[in-house]
Amino acid sequence: MHDLGFEHLHMSPEEQSELAEAIWEQDNVELTTVGVDVGSSTSHLMFSKVHLQRLMEGLSSRFVVVNREVIWRSPILLTPYRSDYTIDADELSRFFNNAYSEAKLKPDDIDTGAVILTGEALKRNNARAIADLFADKSGKFVCASAGHHLESLMAANGSGAVALSRKENFTVLNIDVGGGTVKLALCEKGKLTATSAFAVGGRLIAFDGASNMVRIEGPAEQVAKDLGIRLEIGKTLSVENRKKIVTRMVEVVIAYANREADNDPLCEELRLTEHLPKETEINAITFSGGVSEFIYGREENDRGDLGKSLAHEIRHALGHKKIDKKVYDPGAGIRATVVGASQFTVQVSGNTIFISNPKMLPVRNIPVAYLACDVTGDFKRQDVSKAIAQAIERLDMTDGETELAVAFRWGGDPLHSRLYELATGICDGLPKTVSNANIPLIIVMDGDAGRTLGNILTKELNVKGEVISVDNVQLNDFDFIDIGEQMETTQVVPLIIKSLLFSQPGRQV
Repeated sequence: MHDLGFEHLHMSPEEQSELAEAIWEQDNVELTTVGVDVGSSTSHLMFSKVHLQRLMEGLSSRFVVVNREVIWRSPILLTPYRSDYTIDADELSRFFNNAYSEAKLKPDDIDTGAVILTGEALKRNNARAIADLFADKSGKFVCASAGHHLESLMAANGSGAVALSRKENFTVLNIDVGGGTVKLALCEKGKLTATSAFAVGGRLIAFDGASNMVRIEGPAEQVAKDLGIRLEIGKTLSVENRKKIVTRMVEVVIAYANREADNDPLCEELRLTEHLPKETEINAITFSGGVSEFIYGREENDRGDLGKSLAHEIRHALGHKKIDKKVYDPGAGIRATVVGASQFTVQVSGNTIFISNPKMLPVRNIPVAYLACDVTGDFKRQDVSKAIAQAIERLDMTDGETELAVAFRWGGDPLHSRLYELATGICDGLPKTVSNANIPLIIVMDGDAGRTLGNILTKELNVKGEVISVDNVQLNDFDFIDIGEQMETTQVVPLIIKSLLFSQPGRQV
């Protein structure tokens, strides 16, 4: 039965194993990742192993995460501040270097990672330098400073609230109570539809061992002024006045959660973004952030601030149905915005791309602004420019100040009139970027029109800077993209897409 009538070879068991491994490696990627979170109250990091697998449908070149394993979590460090309104970079550096050592990892072992600054830490004079300090350890790091909308988005996804809303097919309000701000996020059936933020937090006032106030942030002074209380560094805060301040802060939280903040003048004073819409019915609430550890009973130790008292008062309010919704524990708590590890998807953009200057490649860690408008059918340039404005506001970015990639779904006939309308909408939506010769205009779409769109932008609309227009790529909000050097033989460019790994749905409490 085995006589084939021609010469043939048999592979040894070792060769068969090597072939199987080679085939597996083509469709599977394993990465070691790190996430660093420097927040208002605390700083910490996490190492993970991520397993990615190539999608099988349609000979796809896209990889998706199929498993994540947390391999080491750091202790929680109170973010070190100096008296000159800066973060203590030396202490943070020692903390993170010790974390690598205790995890038995070196920076060279890390394939990718992210460092995020949030809340009051983001306001410090050397905040960007702190981010760069860690990002410089590896060119593979994503480095981002999270504004209020982006922080709300991270907390809702990172806590598991978005996944919970998808699992239960209802609307969840995630309330992330941090050291300097509260971030709200409406999660409707697996989609984040609105975010909001206001300046209430557990570490707006901090105390030393003798109960003297050693840190007083501006929003705490606003709350105290509303109550007729005077706060002064080095002085004590009476038990009665502390109770009044915490109770007033929780009244603000309740007003925002019930979407009644416009009835309270203090809510308006502490408002950082627009309010949540009132039309959507909320079915459940979740909590994340450092204060949530006290709310859910996972933490009991006083941190020398208002966090524990704030959580106790929130629990009291929930017990008295002042926020009359079911409460779920999504599980992530203080680590919701740690970003965990970066998730990679690897793609290739082919022969219909447009690169005005190949020498500018590679570009790395470009944040993605995904357009929530349909350009697969009939659309107007105003639809595109409006969607761009909404996207960059959602990501707390500013036109003309930083590089970003505009991403969208493209479909329908590749008529010049349609692509010209699209290109004009892009230029109208990013006027400072297209007039700045030092910032590239980066366009990413999933359809086959990258080259034509690039030609219209450069030759007909006279975009001043370089233009990168790549197609057949799938992106989402909150991704970051690397675009590699163009390959000489095929003229394609490799892309690495980094998004965030988030937790799974939690339990009702």
